[in-house]
Amino acid sequence: MSKVPPLLEPLLGRLPPEAALVVVTSVLGASANWLVLRWVYALLGGRRREDEGEDGDGVAVVLVSFMRDEAFWREGGARMGLDLDAHARAGRFVLVDGLSALFAPRSAGPGGGGVLGSAGLDDVRRGIEDALGGVRGRATVLVVDQVDALLAAAGPGDGVTSLAVQNMLLSLRERVHATILTLAADDALLHGRRGATRLEREHAALVLSQAHAARAVVGLRMLDTGAARDVSGVVRVAVRADDDDDARRGGWAAADAMADVEYLYHVAGDGAVRVFERGA
Repeated sequence: MSKVPPLLEPLLGRLPPEAALVVVTSVLGASANWLVLRWVYALLGGRRREDEGEDGDGVAVVLVSFMRDEAFWREGGARMGLDLDAHARAGRFVLVDGLSALFAPRSAGPGGGGVLGSAGLDDVRRGIEDALGGVRGRATVLVVDQVDALLAAAGPGDGVTSLAVQNMLLSLRERVHATILTLAADDALLHGRRGATRLEREHAALVLSQAHAARAVVGLRMLDTGAARDVSGVVRVAVRADDDDDARRGGWAAADAMADVEYLYHVAGDGAVRVFERGA
C-alpha cells in the first residue's frame, strides 16, 4: 500500500517536469518533515511504473538537510518501509548532512560520508556537487531541506547572503532534473516591517525569490481557528499552469488540475498521515 496520500498523488506520484523548481513552505507547528519523506518515498519507489527508466535505474535522489540529522531521516524512512541504506548502496540515494556543518567545528574542506565540511557556501556547493556525482539514475532530483537555516546560522566569514544562496541554488539546478526546496515562511520572517533585522530581510528575499521562480508551491500552515485534535494543519498546493507538451509528458499534466487547492492533514503519533478535504 502506497504511503502517498491519494489527494496528493497528482503532485507526488509523478516525476516533476525537467528543470522544475518546487518550493515547500512551512511554519512553526506545521513542519514539512512528513511531506519530504513521502516525496522521497514516491521518487525512490512509490511512483507509477511508467516513470521508471527502461534500464531499471529509475530516479536518483540527493537529500541535503540543514535542519535535521541523518538519523532523523533514516528513522522516518524506516517507519514508512523505505530503506534509504539499500537505495544508497544501489547508487540511487545520497543523504548530505548540512546540520553538522552549521554547528560543528570547521574542517579543511568538504567532509566525507555525506557531511559538509563547513557552512561556507563554496564548501556547501562542492559538497552537494560531489553528492550529485555519486548517484546513478536516468534523472536526479535534488531535495534541499531548510537551506534558509544557512542564513541564520552561518558565520560572518562564510559569505552567506540571500543573493549568494540564490546563485548557488541556480547553479545546482542546472545539474539536476528537478529541485525541491523547503523553506520557513513564518509571518515574522516574511512580512517586512520598520526596523526589520538584516536576517529578516535576507530571509524574506530568499523565500520570495524562490517562490516566484517555482513551478509549484506547497504551503503548510496551522489551522486559522487554532489547534484541533484530529487536524494537524492545512496544506495548500498551487501549480503554475504550463502548456509545454514536454513538461506535460514529464509528469504533471494531472497536477495542473491542482492549480490552487487546499486540504487538511493529520499526522498520527505513529507517523501515518491522512490528507482530506474539509468536511470529510
